[in-house]
Amino acid sequence: MIHHILTFTWSLAALLGAVAMNAGDDPEDPYLWLEEVLGERPMVWVKERNAESMGALARSDEFRATEGRIRAILDSDERIPTIDKEGDSYYNFWRDAKNPRGLWRRTTLDEYRKEKPAWEVVLNLDDLARREGENWVWHGAEVLRPGHRRALISLSRGGADAAVVREFDLEKKAFIADGYTLPEAKSRVAWRDEDSVFVGTDFGPGSLTDSGYPRIVKEWRRGTPLASAATIYEGRAGDMGVDGHRDLTPGFERDIITRTPTFFTSETYLRREGRLIRIDKPDDARASFHREWLMLRLRTDWSVGGKTYPAGALLAIHLEAFLKGDRGFDVLFEPTERRSLAGVSPTRHFVILNELDNVQSRIEVLSHRDGRWHREPMPGLPGFVTASASAVDPDDSDDYFLTVAGFLTPTTLSMGTAGGGPAAPLKHLPALFKSDGLTVTQHETASKDGTRIPYFQVARGDLSLNGRNPTLITGYGGFQLPRRPVYDPVVGAAWLEKGGVFVLANIRGGGEFGPKWHRAALKANRHKAYEDFIAVAEDLVRRKVTSPPHLGATGRSNGGLLMGNMLTRRPDLFGAIVCGSPLLDMKRYSHLLAGASWMGEYGNPDVPEEWAFIRTFSPYHNVDKSAKYPRMLITTSTRDDRVHPGHARKLAAKMLEQGHNVLYYENIEGGHSAAADNKQRAFMDALDYTFLWQTVGRGGR
Repeated sequence: MIHHILTFTWSLAALLGAVAMNAGDDPEDPYLWLEEVLGERPMVWVKERNAESMGALARSDEFRATEGRIRAILDSDERIPTIDKEGDSYYNFWRDAKNPRGLWRRTTLDEYRKEKPAWEVVLNLDDLARREGENWVWHGAEVLRPGHRRALISLSRGGADAAVVREFDLEKKAFIADGYTLPEAKSRVAWRDEDSVFVGTDFGPGSLTDSGYPRIVKEWRRGTPLASAATIYEGRAGDMGVDGHRDLTPGFERDIITRTPTFFTSETYLRREGRLIRIDKPDDARASFHREWLMLRLRTDWSVGGKTYPAGALLAIHLEAFLKGDRGFDVLFEPTERRSLAGVSPTRHFVILNELDNVQSRIEVLSHRDGRWHREPMPGLPGFVTASASAVDPDDSDDYFLTVAGFLTPTTLSMGTAGGGPAAPLKHLPALFKSDGLTVTQHETASKDGTRIPYFQVARGDLSLNGRNPTLITGYGGFQLPRRPVYDPVVGAAWLEKGGVFVLANIRGGGEFGPKWHRAALKANRHKAYEDFIAVAEDLVRRKVTSPPHLGATGRSNGGLLMGNMLTRRPDLFGAIVCGSPLLDMKRYSHLLAGASWMGEYGNPDVPEEWAFIRTFSPYHNVDKSAKYPRMLITTSTRDDRVHPGHARKLAAKMLEQGHNVLYYENIEGGHSAAADNKQRAFMDALDYTFLWQTVGRGGR
């Protein structure tokens, strides 16, 4: 998804109309009408719930103080501007109080090194939004290499995944009137050269997958209508989607087509002389190309060429030799029980591996010399931090950016050269919350099946183990995404400074220990992720860090599904639950927006044998009128076109009808993040932390 513009091919209005047609009366689901996102009756319901939540949470001096503090952090000029190198310039997208929608700007490296760099504004999104009468939200830009004169800019209305695409002249700092343009859609667009792009979008009936992503890739020539673009590849309706892009590395240019049948499987093709050559790899292995090399990241064990390579390994081989039948792979990374690969970033002559060792960062730098790979560890990384190295310009240099941050370690951005000395700091983030007396510790506890589950705890060093400390636990546990230490000043200012304890649980389903850790909680084994989270919460109680009246839990998206399951499985264990942008109706999820693409994670609810286990972790179907639940806050966005807001609405409505203590707030803008700018983000975060502190921070429920 790097540089690809992922946008939905229907306009939001068309999408909502389609949902509405399917949201008729259903005696088995009396709240189906809430899936009609912009319908008059659902929006009246939303406004009533919002007013209730505002009255309960947003009228106090405490809320206003928390919101103001968070807003100041988000708008602070002390933040590190992240940069991407394009040609001789370094680009950054920046939001602050004066520019809430943001500035796309650029500078030189020498200027960036200064305490207060001089920036050249390339595009002012606030000005653009005012001129065009649109609530534009930045969704990124893909710059054409090697000239770096043109860009494809993606702009979203209100922060939804759906976006429009427009071609932009970086020299004139203006949109190109007759350039490439696509209407609001979940398109996939990538430069092939200055006069052609690969595009997947809504070409008419049947051109989308069931997940709503492009099913067809075409090559679109400049100056021709989109309707005349030549079809390169067609996937299937049941696929997640298809994608086309061109590797523009000088001397190694190649067209690459990818079919993605499911979230975790793919087919990769090279397009040469008008024909497609399929890369012979396991369907669940991820292929990438760097200069003369083909690299494969394995998700399951693979036996080939007389050897068996383990799941989680990274393999490399000369591409041309591979295409001729050679299967003599070099192993660039081999996992262990507690060591996994978090990311790969090749430079011009090196390959940087970002690794996790018991959820702590480790970086290795590899080079190929004398017919074999050599590796050197990157020294000097402190404990309990997340360190990540990424290439600055892999076409031309071995420079890399190194980012280091931890729960109590403000972010540092450094720059180094692979094969050279230590990276030199470019920018330091000052402390944005008071951390004196706080310490980070790592713990483990046994889950229900005996598996050891690690977790991080941030608390005062002199913490009294009296069971009364306000404690907030979070986790994710899905899609092989690891949760690692980060510097989050919002958590610091809104929770830790008040005396709260913060806990991050590294549960199964995530990627902390590689693909096996993820697969352990797939589909019928989903319950193991929930048992892991429960085990960590129970351990906090056992250790007398806290007790249920003082224990809050929070999670978003798949983490929102986790929260829904904490509600229904162990309501006695928590005093408060915040559930953001969640999946909750697991019977309908695969029929709503991008949900069909997640069946590799959760299963297919339309198959009776699979619905039998999916139902066990569908919170919407498991809430019970007779149960005693902790206080709950559910939040989402009307503009979320990834996880349908109907999930959040329907559970809230059902719980309210059953008489449970639940608050609901739906931001109109914001997409899946539920906030389109810093002001909205500060408001939404202040709702969460005010709710949590009200409920578990003052004597508990």
